[in-house]
Amino acid sequence: MSSRPAKKKTKRSRVRRLGESAFGLLLLARAGLMALIALVLVVAGAWTSWDTASVAMAGDERGTVTVGPCGDDECTGTFHAEDTAEQQKVTVSEFVSGGRGQTLAVAVKPGTDHVVRTGPAGILYSWVPLGGALLLASLVIAGGLRMRKTAFVTGACGALIMGGAWALLSF
Repeated sequence: MSSRPAKKKTKRSRVRRLGESAFGLLLLARAGLMALIALVLVVAGAWTSWDTASVAMAGDERGTVTVGPCGDDECTGTFHAEDTAEQQKVTVSEFVSGGRGQTLAVAVKPGTDHVVRTGPAGILYSWVPLGGALLLASLVIAGGLRMRKTAFVTGACGALIMGGAWALLSF
């Protein structure tokens, strides 16, 4: 037998047990809310990106555009389709245009006269909204969920998408 006296177990009051349960429930609710916010951010970024990414990756009407004059945010140019000899006036984002006189591989957004750049630079640029959403979600994951390693990986992925798009379009 043991030489130590047996510890008497004290019973906690019902109010204290209820308070501990409520605090645990609040912690669980906070974690669930933060996870939901991070998920909504990432889904919204992917949803926004998919509009242009689907065209950049697998657009039906592909060809080249010769960039002409540029306005505030967009440049106009002449689109030459791969399968037909027809030409049409289209608009392209000034950031991806590369400047007046450049010839770019593009795909036409269905039902519009706007073109999206294809190739690695155009595909990565179309996923930039997802990269920004990943960066924002990493802040929620680090601050709200206290998952710093996961947040670092999430933020690094977002930064790589945005930085890669900038590097491919600039150099």
